[in-house]
This record gives sequence, structure tokens and C-alpha cells, in this order.
Amino acid sequence: MKQILLFAFSITINLAFSQQTINGSLTHDGIDREYIMYIPESYDENEPAPLVFNFHGYGSNAGQQAFYGDFRAIADTSGFILVHPEGTIHNGSTHFNVGGFTLGSTTDDVGFTAAMIEKFSNEMNIDSERIYSTGMSNGGFMSFLLACQLSDKIAAVASVTGSMSPGMFNDCDPQHPTPVLQIHGTDDNVVPYQGANWTKSVDEVVAYWVDFNNCTPTPQISELPNTNLIDGSTVEHFVYDGGDAVSFTEHYKVTGGGHTWPGSTFSLPGTNQDFNASLEIWKFFARYDINGLRTTTSINQLNQNSNLSVFPNPTSSIINIDFEGIENVDFQLFSLTGQSILNGTVNSNTQQIDIAHLPEGVYFLKVGNAVKKVLKVK
Repeated sequence: MKQILLFAFSITINLAFSQQTINGSLTHDGIDREYIMYIPESYDENEPAPLVFNFHGYGSNAGQQAFYGDFRAIADTSGFILVHPEGTIHNGSTHFNVGGFTLGSTTDDVGFTAAMIEKFSNEMNIDSERIYSTGMSNGGFMSFLLACQLSDKIAAVASVTGSMSPGMFNDCDPQHPTPVLQIHGTDDNVVPYQGANWTKSVDEVVAYWVDFNNCTPTPQISELPNTNLIDGSTVEHFVYDGGDAVSFTEHYKVTGGGHTWPGSTFSLPGTNQDFNASLEIWKFFARYDINGLRTTTSINQLNQNSNLSVFPNPTSSIINIDFEGIENVDFQLFSLTGQSILNGTVNSNTQQIDIAHLPEGVYFLKVGNAVKKVLKVK
């Protein structure tokens, strides 16, 4: 198979990092491996911090990915530690060994990631239940590989323009429900949306995780506002809910989008600007730890098969709560990150709640000890 350049980035970047950036290295498997770590000012050594890996694409490097798929401003406000691993050379290009198009590579990048986690955990206060992986192209493949082969360490993954190689797909062995977010353009001419002999299609990848996570097979679909009319693309958001431990599988389908990172300040041809991939990835990660949905009310342990009925669902404004035979029961509406948005009391068999003022997205409605998911649409 011909060499495939999964990500070529020709912009020259002056790596003028702040004092919060560390250019580090460790020796693994007899190879000196490098990484760039970004530590936000909000990091407190007395508080466990989430850890996010951001893997670069084939032929790129850690420094370029730090700017192209940029999470640093988000880390500043959200308090997570950000690590950009550096790939090794394969056929003259930097890469992460994910099988398929990297066939012939002997680099153990899963072991390298495990070694980084051990090193950082020994040196810093890392929340071992909140370690996540994302990346561009080859980095997206790498994130899926970690979900398959290092699932005892990885809480959730997100891929931008990446996929799963056939070997990875067939041998995947995750050990827990794994929230997955896939972001991909339909006009990607490097990692084809429809797949190829060396890569699974996006639909196959999403279907794998929907099945593994035991999600509802029919997604809730919403269209993102087409706020940028000149980028040549539009976005649909697919949400497969109902997964074990409330682990969702989600997909942003960028119709007309290319092999690019949506929302990047480096707006290469084919880049969608209707949403910021980095922000949406962190919002997705922030909902979960390695045990599933993170909420102070343990929503993932509540009864989701009760006589509670919520309608209409999806809704743009009013939701009706029908909880037959029970009155004067407290209710709460939670965001996906576990924040309590609304609360009150069900004081009749049917109660109306107005959520017209809330942003589009998925919420959890808790009534007594029962919970239902609610999709707010435009």
C-alpha cells in the first residue's frame, strides 16, 4: 500500500512557549521519547487534575498539534493538564503505530502512553479516573487504539478525522463502557468518511462503539446553526444515548468538511467554523470519569426504566412530566456535566417545565429516584 500522508501541516510555528509549558522526555523500549506538557496556572498540587493527551497526525509533530488542535485556553479555565506526545519516524515521517497504514512499524506507542501516565502520576497530582485521549488523524486512530488496548487507564476518547484500522477494529478489547466522540468531514480525502481497505468507515466505527456501549441504536440528531456561510460545510450532531454507565457515543458529521480540525484558527481549506472541536471535545470529556457519567447525584445508578414519562422529547420549550400515582416529589434537571440547572416539585400527576431558555443539548431529568434523558433542540 502506498504511503499515505494522514496529516501534512506546512505552517512554520515559532514555539515560544510560556513558563507553563514543559518540553519533556522519557526512555521507553530503549527509545528516547519526547512530549510537550502544558500546565495551566489553575493547577493546584493539592487537587487531582484531569489529564488530556492530544496526539498529532502522521507527518506532523507535538508542537504543531499544540497550536492546530489547541486546548490550552480551555485548560486554563478548566484546570486539566495537557500533553502532546511526539511520534517516532516511520518511512521518513513521524507517526504513532496503529497498524494498518503504519504496517511495519515496531514502535510500542500504547506502552509509551502507559509509561507517560506512570511518570506524570508519580510527579504530579493526576486524577487517575479522569485520563482522556484525543488527536488529529493518526492521533485519532491512536486514541481509539488506547480505548481498545489501554482501557484500564483511559476514561473517554475523541477522534478528529481519525478512524480505526481493520486490525484494530477486529482485535479491540475495551474493559469498560467507553464514551466516544467522532468528528469527521464527509469530503475528507485523506481518511475517507466511507472507509477504504486500510481504514474502517466512520459509520462502522460509530456502530462498533454504539454496540459495545449498549447505546440506543437510533440516534438523536440535531443540526448545528450554520453560523459561517463561507466555509462550505454544515454540521449534524448524532447522539446515541442509553449506554451502560450512561456512556454516550456521539458523532459530529461535517457535511462538506475536509481533513481538518473544526474551529481551528488555522483555517485550512475545508475547515468548518460552525463549532470549535476542541471545546466540544473537552465538554464531552468533562462529563465522564472511568466509571461513567460524573454527577454528584450518581445518575448512572438511578432507575431509568420506571413509570416516569417525559414528553415531547426532543423539545424546543416545554416538557411534561407524567409520573402516575406520585405527587409532591422533588425533581432536578442536570446538564451532562452534572450541574443542577433547575429544580422543583411535581405536585400533580402531570407537571410542565419550561426549558426554552436553555442551550441545545442533552439533559437529565431526575424525579424521585427515576431519571430520563431530555434532548433540547432549537
